[in-house]
Amino acid sequence: MINHQDSAFSSDLYHNDGLEEWIGVFLHACHSRNLAVGTIEFYRKKLSCFVQFSSSLAILNISQITADHIRCFLIYLEERKHRPGGVHCYYRSVKTFLRWYEYEVEPVGWRNPMNKVKGPVVPLEPLDPVSIETIQALMNTCHRGSLLDTRDRAVLLVLLDTGMRLAEFLALNKGDLDPIKGTILIRSGKGRKVRTSYLGEKSRHVLRLYLKGRKDYNPALWVSRSGERLTETGVRMMLRRRSVNAGVPAPSPHDFRRAFAIERWRAGVDILTISRLMGHSSLQVLNRYLKQVGEDLERAAKMSSPVDLNL
Repeated sequence: MINHQDSAFSSDLYHNDGLEEWIGVFLHACHSRNLAVGTIEFYRKKLSCFVQFSSSLAILNISQITADHIRCFLIYLEERKHRPGGVHCYYRSVKTFLRWYEYEVEPVGWRNPMNKVKGPVVPLEPLDPVSIETIQALMNTCHRGSLLDTRDRAVLLVLLDTGMRLAEFLALNKGDLDPIKGTILIRSGKGRKVRTSYLGEKSRHVLRLYLKGRKDYNPALWVSRSGERLTETGVRMMLRRRSVNAGVPAPSPHDFRRAFAIERWRAGVDILTISRLMGHSSLQVLNRYLKQVGEDLERAAKMSSPVDLNL
């Protein structure tokens, strides 16, 4: 947390270009813009890595940064087995910071090196969803009728039925749910965008059973055994525990989001609607979720044969 006593707020800062100091000011500016906590933490982690890399090369000031230095940083990340998408996250963070610095300081005679660096190519590889068979196997382990079993069943069903991001899912409060209509108001969507998600009858039923069995006064929709708000670690541990009991590979929470997309598409929902339900800002992102397996392509080809339909 930066305070007003920090050296970053001194007017002397504008007479030097220390990399680490200006990143501190940048993060403070992000706070002042009321950016999401997750967004600020994203920038902090990526830029901290850039500072460490730069320091190892005795690059401590922004004026020392060159286009080739940034390219070396991207190669450094790739050599340490970061995926292309992950490397691109670092690229975007450095680019955002340096463009902010250029606008904020308007340094005389300085040219932004990012203008010469093109972003790394990210292959548009399809992402595997969790299968319905795996979800059913996980559900079968929640058979004892305890509150924990009911909660875990509700978690599995709601993740699949809504396609929420995990952060959105964990931030839900009981007041965000209309158990009769089956609507959930997502207040903490990416980019602080609010949207509504919808539950089917089975998910609504299990979720009502879970809430009926709750005896705590925590406003959170999802709570741990101790009655505290459920965390990301708690969800991942639950999925691993259920997977061991079911004898299936453990899915990640995001695998349910992918399953939501492909199953909605298979059910005939158009891609624009799916994109809006998932809170995407563009259709391009959705392409990675809609992995068409061989059976889907074969079925679509047979149903739409121009020869069979017209000749």
